[in-house]
Amino acid sequence: MTQHRITFLPMDRVFIAEDSENLLEIAMKYGIHINASCGGNAACGKCRVKVVKGDVYAPIHPNIPQWEYDAGMRLACTTFPRGDITVEIPLESQIDRSVLKRRRKAPHILSAVDIGRLVKGWEVDPAVFKRYIELPEPSLQDNISDLGRLMREIRRKFSIENISVDFKILTRLSRVLRDSGWKVTATIVLTRKGCKLINVEPGNAEDKNFSIVIDIGTTTVCGQILDLANCSALKLMTEHSDSGSDVCTLAESSDYNAQISYGEDVISRIMYSRRKGGLKKLNEVVRGTINNVIEELLETSGVSIEHISHLVFAGNTAMTHLALGIDPKYIMLSPYTPAAALIPPVRAADIGVNVNEPVHVYIFPCVASYVGGDIVAGVLGSGISKRDKITLFMDIGTNGEIVLGNHDWLMCASCSAGPAFEGGGIAFGMRAGKGAIEQVKINPATYEPMILTIGRAKPLGICGSGLIDIAAELIEVGLIDRNGKFKRDLQTERLRAGESGYEYVLCYTSETQINRDIVITEADLDNLIRTKAAIYAGCRTLLENAGLSFNDIEMVVIAGGFGHYIDIEKAQTIGLLPELPLKRFIFVGNGSLLGARLLSLSRGFIDEAEKIAKMMTNLELSNNNRFMEEFVAAMFLPHTDEKAFPGVIGRLKGGKAGKGG
Repeated sequence: MTQHRITFLPMDRVFIAEDSENLLEIAMKYGIHINASCGGNAACGKCRVKVVKGDVYAPIHPNIPQWEYDAGMRLACTTFPRGDITVEIPLESQIDRSVLKRRRKAPHILSAVDIGRLVKGWEVDPAVFKRYIELPEPSLQDNISDLGRLMREIRRKFSIENISVDFKILTRLSRVLRDSGWKVTATIVLTRKGCKLINVEPGNAEDKNFSIVIDIGTTTVCGQILDLANCSALKLMTEHSDSGSDVCTLAESSDYNAQISYGEDVISRIMYSRRKGGLKKLNEVVRGTINNVIEELLETSGVSIEHISHLVFAGNTAMTHLALGIDPKYIMLSPYTPAAALIPPVRAADIGVNVNEPVHVYIFPCVASYVGGDIVAGVLGSGISKRDKITLFMDIGTNGEIVLGNHDWLMCASCSAGPAFEGGGIAFGMRAGKGAIEQVKINPATYEPMILTIGRAKPLGICGSGLIDIAAELIEVGLIDRNGKFKRDLQTERLRAGESGYEYVLCYTSETQINRDIVITEADLDNLIRTKAAIYAGCRTLLENAGLSFNDIEMVVIAGGFGHYIDIEKAQTIGLLPELPLKRFIFVGNGSLLGARLLSLSRGFIDEAEKIAKMMTNLELSNNNRFMEEFVAAMFLPHTDEKAFPGVIGRLKGGKAGKGG
């Protein structure tokens, strides 16, 4: 096959590729990110690139207007090189990591101290601990084996009876004992089967005991490095830094899960894994992201890789399977059975994680195909299983998972919400990044918008929180009806007929970075309504199965990075969140990471995590008739049941929305 030189701008990187590969495949192969949410089947229209030099084959696509096509704009997934080419990746197709480090301070977001107080009755007692031991040298009178000598002293001095040994220790044990003058530090990890000796170091290394906890999300991979040796409950509960982390957390890092180039959501990833070599590729790229996060944590904290003693992973069921290289195929096929829910501890090196060979990974147990270890970790971290209060836990992200209950019982469900809050299925949707429209206010008299973007840059597109704001504002000022359809008799130039139906212009071409008008369409609103309807219907179905109503909920815990940026009242206006007093809502941020931290800091949470997973009764919604009825009822702004949203309905009927019909 003919090979060509492909130059990607603005990073100015050059690669050799064959003419049988499209630009998206080439970019994936060499680690160049181009936004693509449909897995490369030309459905989403997000992988826009501009061919600035050279010859390509690329059919025209509905998402590329003729004038843009004439200017060189193409979809990467349908563009094949026919010679040496230069391709520019425009801003809207790039990925922006800077947003992962931003924090918005708002009254409903808890501090690290407050979050720590959610869970009662625990102490700092790490799952991995180090013990310094001085051994008597062997003699003719005492010439038992080196391992026998070490184990004897561990049992004598620390009263640890049920302890196994990692075989790898034997390959270097004799040398370490003699080189250190029989003064060593033993690293011991608590597993489901008891204690296990995993490492022996020369000298006293008790104060060098660090853990890394990782949340493997569908969109992002987040990590923290914890100082297990120098953390106490007093420090954890009374001190925290400006970044919102306690003093036990030395560094934080996040990166986009590199799998997003192969599909926006869990289902598209599973579908990709069924292709030839697909599972191997998805496993490789997520491992690459995990290793990048770990490398950044070590660099930021100044901790040596040799002093990492433990890893904790939490992720949804599909992400857990893919990170471990386990086939997730049957997760999406009825009767929806994962390969395993309780994953045995595994050596990090055996799954391609770049830390010391003795380090083991604890993986949070999953509940069902679509309720994973990240939700178990979130429930653990938010203390639901320890409290009397009936609590509704919601993780709003690429998928919507919900848990209901208290210390006596837990029910859970997963709602197939779709990727709208991550920008999927929205004409100008994008992940939260610099230039994303995140807040909108519309003048009820002139219908002119006031817009704020992330980073206060010129607009690039609309992120999830902006989408909620826009929909709430459109209905509040009467630009749309409760079906999400534009009222076409209103006098404003912002409202017009577009290529796919009516649309509202948020920003004109001269005001944007993309040389196009940024609009919100009726199709976008339909996707948003479906997303919010699925989440609300899931909550209501779960409550009905428990014989409860929203009024019985004493606390609503919202987790997930997206939760930090939700305006509660706007979310209630569109019917995403129930109309309950604002004081009942708390936002814990990344609940998965929170639970992983607690488990690493206190070994008692190993049993608690598994208890939570076993307690949860999963309600399968995919074939649940009641859920479908609730879903249809929720396909309205805010809902067909006006009694469920009396405050919102009162505002709509009393304001311009009501007067406009």
